[in-house]
Amino acid sequence: MSRQTTHYSVIVPAFRENGNIRPLVTRIYAALRRGESPVPAEQVEIIIVDDNSRDGSVETVQDLQREGYNVRIIVRTTERGLSSAVVRGFQEAVGDNMLCMDADLQHPPEYVPAMLASMSPTYTFVLGTRYGKGVEMDKDWPLYRRIISSGARLLALPLTTASDPMSGFFGIRKESFLKARNLNSQGFKIALDLLIKAQIPPNAIAEVPFSFGVRSEGESKLTGKVMVKYLEQLAELYWHKFSILVVIFVLLVVIGFLYLVQTWLGSPSTPANHRY
Repeated sequence: MSRQTTHYSVIVPAFRENGNIRPLVTRIYAALRRGESPVPAEQVEIIIVDDNSRDGSVETVQDLQREGYNVRIIVRTTERGLSSAVVRGFQEAVGDNMLCMDADLQHPPEYVPAMLASMSPTYTFVLGTRYGKGVEMDKDWPLYRRIISSGARLLALPLTTASDPMSGFFGIRKESFLKARNLNSQGFKIALDLLIKAQIPPNAIAEVPFSFGVRSEGESKLTGKVMVKYLEQLAELYWHKFSILVVIFVLLVVIGFLYLVQTWLGSPSTPANHRY
């Protein structure tokens, strides 16, 4: 396919996800080739960003290429991490409309056409949301996963009006991505980082309701270390967005304290010979 006809890029960060790559790619293109798809399959590329899994992912992608699928793989040998893999994919993307999704099939490939079509010069960011009308949020997840997901979302509420920045299923226009500075390559939620640092206004966010699928291959990447990194990322984003407010608050506290000290020092002293 000519690079000039590629208007959409689907970025898939992966580590030891070989068992999911074939069904992911074939299901995406099957959805794009349906008559009702708003996006032509011929205008879409898929980029797998693999963290040197050495699990047969390269060979699987080569087989898919021979079968005519527009998919390629980038194998990183010196970098690790979800967010940096997404950023690398966005940097390598040909399309001006870039979508990120997980390799584990929990982001159903059948939603890809709607997600891609939602991006435009007006809507520069699209978010797959589990909180849309008619969606039973994470219905197949165990209770502890649902609690963690809801808690993570609540912690991010002061940062963005987006309903579900935790979903990991999102897209961004290239011109908005290029505006982002100092992205956190170690962060757990790159969508949240981009929403803040690319300064996406609320009226430029399109949302597509979807229900999480069930992982069929590989292992979950959710660990205690990942959750700690998320908390660290939140702290950094709160400072990035509200630092001037924090400074003002501290100054007000200091001024208030000095006023109280001055008032106390200026008040009449209690007479030394006062008797009770």
